[in-house]
Formats: sequence, structure tokens, C-alpha cells
Amino acid sequence: MTRFKRRKIAGVVKCIILMLVPFCTAGAAKGIPFIKSAVDRIGNISVGENGEDTAVKSDYYNVPQKNASEDVLNGSIILSEGYGISAEEDFSLDINLQNPLDMVSDNPGEKPYPSEDEWTAGIDIVRTTYGEYSGTSFFNLSDGGQVNNKTSVSNSVLIEESRLLPDFTTSDTDEPQVLLYHTHTTESFEPYVRENLDANFNYRTTDETKNMIMVGNAIQAELEAQGIGVIHVTEIHDYPSYNGSYGRSRESIVPILEQYPSIKVALDIHRDAVSSDTFAAQPYIEIDGKEAAQIMIISGCDDGTLDMPNYMKNFHFACSLQQQFEKDYAGFTRPILFDYRHYNQDLTTGSLLIEVGSHGNTLEQVQYSGQLIGRSLGELLNKIKE
Repeated sequence: MTRFKRRKIAGVVKCIILMLVPFCTAGAAKGIPFIKSAVDRIGNISVGENGEDTAVKSDYYNVPQKNASEDVLNGSIILSEGYGISAEEDFSLDINLQNPLDMVSDNPGEKPYPSEDEWTAGIDIVRTTYGEYSGTSFFNLSDGGQVNNKTSVSNSVLIEESRLLPDFTTSDTDEPQVLLYHTHTTESFEPYVRENLDANFNYRTTDETKNMIMVGNAIQAELEAQGIGVIHVTEIHDYPSYNGSYGRSRESIVPILEQYPSIKVALDIHRDAVSSDTFAAQPYIEIDGKEAAQIMIISGCDDGTLDMPNYMKNFHFACSLQQQFEKDYAGFTRPILFDYRHYNQDLTTGSLLIEVGSHGNTLEQVQYSGQLIGRSLGELLNKIKE
């Protein structure tokens, strides 16, 4: 049963109880708080914890290597029920998520996350915080954040485009408005802050408590806390075969977009792989006393061969979201990568890919980043309601 169906059932049950209240005796009334508490929990039931470029994305079996270490540091169809709270509850409530290391999957799959005694020491992990970039390909956005323009479209044109609002609006509805999915579902992270990357682990796991599904769940929880309906696709698209994963994720999400025309935003949530031959970067920033992995939005451009006529509309959304992130959490983002990429971004005018940290980041850092993404995205979507 989906969250939307449960929410509707919960609403019906609540209405029935309210209709029965006047007919209850004084003695029976003592039990109503308990009944209502149980009904409220219905909306919160969860069923779980639940064009490639190797310079940006990792190969499935090997962590990518960058040629120049200094460039690295410079920065040159299963629907998850998540663990959010229902739209009827107080939006201001803090959501306390379980530490991913403490989560235990009912079915970790064929490639489980390594246990503590299986870790081996590999290349160094370098903790770093990316700041503002310089260079002709970079330009600043009006309200914070930057764009890394890797295309032939001039910066002056993109600066003007960056000032435009998203080309869609949201509404008050029980229908889903955000779709979360993961083309590279099994991408994974470090267990905690330490000095060395693991020598044998390729940072891929089918354990949904330790891969991108966990990050998506954190985003979903925060969006639903703000009353925004979410569908989260937790289908694994990159295992056992990595090749063809974008085609498989497309097959997962197209039927959902057709079934729910209310969906305005489709986010493919990944992690980066920032490394050299000798070290892996851990891009992080402290926000409200807690470490978060820095994130990067990728917005694809069409050179006439990618069949994305509305790519600039995605760019409008990317710039609005980037500025919202930076307004809420200064330093949280790396520059938007605007490049000739497809990444299924032809499907909506709110389609983007978001890299949440890198394989050198920790599970807890990226889960927190997922929460921050959800909070800022929810704030932006609520600003552009009809």
C-alpha cells in the first residue's frame, strides 16, 4: 500500500471517529485519545529503513582516477515508503533519522556492505571543503552559488537565463509532485570519518540502508514533512550490470510520470567519485554543528544531438535550487555543472541529477545532506505554488 493510499485511509478513519464522538458516552470518551493516537500512526507507518564521464562518475568496478591530484582538491520499480511524517502533522517538527550504521536491512542483497572486520587500508582520505571557484568557465549566481559552464553557450546568456524562475508551479494536492530515483542505486560511502579508503571495497552495495536509497529516504522524509507528495523509486538499476543503467532507470520512471502528471520534479540522486591515484577527497562542510557532504547539481545542455529541446528550463530550476541551497546553507554546494549530458533530463522541466558527496564521504554526512536537500527543495517548491 502506498503512502498516498494510507494517507487517504487515515483521513477517512479520522472523519468517522469525529462523527462518532458526539454519540460516545463519557466513559468511552476516556479511550478516544488512545484511538486517535493509533489512527494518527496510520499515516506514519513505514515498511523499511528504507552520457557517462569518468571525470565525474565512477566506473562500476573501479574507483576512477584523476590525472592531477591538485585538480581533485581544487575541484578543477519499487516504491519506497521512506520514513517521513504525514502531511497532516506539524511541518516544524525536527526529523531524527536513525544513524545508517545502526540500520539493519532485512535483505541486503547479493552485495552486502562490508562488516567492520572486513575493512582494509587503502589510499588516503583527504578532508576538504570546496569554496568559490575562479576561471572563465565559472560565474556567480545573483543570490549565491556558482555555475561551471562547460558548453559553447556564453556565460552572458546563461547569466540572464539563471535569473528566471522555474518553468512550473506546484499546488496544494495529495498527488505526488516529486519523483526521486537512482540510476546508480548501489553507490555507497565510508562508514565513518577515518584516514584511509578501503582497498578492496568498490563502494557499491545492494544494501538499501548503506546506498543511495538511504539518501533518497532522507530527502523524502523532509519533503513529506512539508506536505509535498513524493514517489521514491528504489529499484536497483546498476547491479548486477552497470552498463545500460540509465536505460533501466528510464524504464522505471516513465510509467510513473505517465500515471502521475502532477509530478513536476524528477531528481536522479547519485554520489560523485572524487579521487586521484593516491587519495580520495571527502568534501564536507559543517552546518548547524554537524558535518554534511557537499553536493553538486548537474544540468544537461543539448548540442543538437541529445533530443532535449527544453534543457534550458531544467537550467532555470537548477539555478533556483542552487540559490535556495546557498541561501539556507552557505557553502553547501559545489558549482552547478552545465555540460552536454542527457541523464534522462528530457522527461520533465524539473529534471536534474544531484551528486551527494563522494565515495570518501561518510554515511552520516550524506544522510544529513539528504535532509538539507529535502528542506531547501521543499521551501522552494512551496514558494512557487499556484
